[in-house]
Amino acid sequence: MWLLAAFIAVPLIEIALFIQVGGAIGLWPTLLIVIVTAILGTTLVRSQGAQALGQLRSSFNELRDPAEPLANGAMILFAGALLLTPGFFTDACGFALLVPGVRKRLFTELKSRVKVQTIAYGDAQPQRRPQGRGDVIDGEAQEVEIKPRDPNQPASGWTRDGGGDRPKTD
Repeated sequence: MWLLAAFIAVPLIEIALFIQVGGAIGLWPTLLIVIVTAILGTTLVRSQGAQALGQLRSSFNELRDPAEPLANGAMILFAGALLLTPGFFTDACGFALLVPGVRKRLFTELKSRVKVQTIAYGDAQPQRRPQGRGDVIDGEAQEVEIKPRDPNQPASGWTRDGGGDRPKTD
């Protein structure tokens, strides 16, 4: 229900802001502001997205919880979508999401509302392999009798006696 309200309210807010701003400063300055904010927003999203990707990589390398860098990346992506959408309200929301303090506050708010459950299959402790030489493989072998191929049957290509395109070696 709230999503339907947002789809109705946001365009109405944008139209009202376009009328107010356009009436105050004129059509061309209003359009110029929309274009400049889209360009500036794209540049900021690109730089902050690269920074968030670096934080995500370092969290993986240091075996830390990647939830916050992932959430930051998602919020930066959403900010980019808002900044590319023409309008003053969506631009304000997009620029707000590019502020690290705002993202941190949103993350802590979302984290307090979300309950994470984990499911593990199998043993809780990983199985350890017995220590020993790494190049020794235990196995069993069995002699197999190779029967000569019936000359009336076509070669399958899977046998040693000349099937397929492989040249015979003596």
